Amino acid sequence: MMLRGRDLRPLSDTYQVTVWKDGKKNKGWAGQVLERYLGLPINSAQSPNFGSWELKLVPLKRNHAGNLQVKETMAITMIDPYNVAETPFEQSHLLSKLQKAVVCARMFESQADDTSLLVSVCTFDLDDPAILARVKADYDLVRKTIRNDGFDALTGAMGQLVQPRTKGAGHGSTSRAFYARTGFVAHILGL
Repeated sequence: MMLRGRDLRPLSDTYQVTVWKDGKKNKGWAGQVLERYLGLPINSAQSPNFGSWELKLVPLKRNHAGNLQVKETMAITMIDPYNVAETPFEQSHLLSKLQKAVVCARMFESQADDTSLLVSVCTFDLDDPAILARVKADYDLVRKTIRNDGFDALTGAMGQLVQPRTKGAGHGSTSRAFYARTGFVAHILGL
C-alpha cells in the first residue's frame, strides 16, 4: 500500500472524511480515509469489505520503554445470537472476516489526532494450527454460552484471543461484537 509511512490526517481533508464535528470525534475516520484512498465506499457490513479481503485499522502507541504496542482491541464482526448459535465455526462470519483480514496499523499520538502515521500493513495468516484452534475454542465458548445461558450471559472476560464485547455508545449497550484482544492484534502485526 502506497500510504505506508504517510500521515493520514491531511488525507482526511483530501478525501472529505470528517474527523471532528461539533466537538465529537469520528472514531472511524482513519479507516474511512483508507477506504476512500482505495476508491471504495465506506462499509460496515458483516461480509468482507471488498469481496476477497477485509480492511481493519488499529491504533498503536509507544509504551514507557518507547516500544510500539497495540492501543486497543480490534472489532472483527458483530454477533448475531441466532446466527452464532446455529453456525459452526467453519462457516462463521468470524472465520470469514479473519481469513480475509488486511490489518493496517497507525500511530496514535494524541486524542486530537492532529497527526496519524500509517505504520504497517499486514495480512493475517490463520495457517498456525494452534492459533486457529484457540480462535475456534473462543468462538465455540460464545456459541455454547448463547445456546445454554442466552446472549446476555456473554462477557468481555470470555475468550483468550477473541472476546465477545458490547459494541455501541455508552454503558448499557445490548449489541455485541467479536473483538481481537490486544495480544492477538500484536501477534497479527508481528509486534
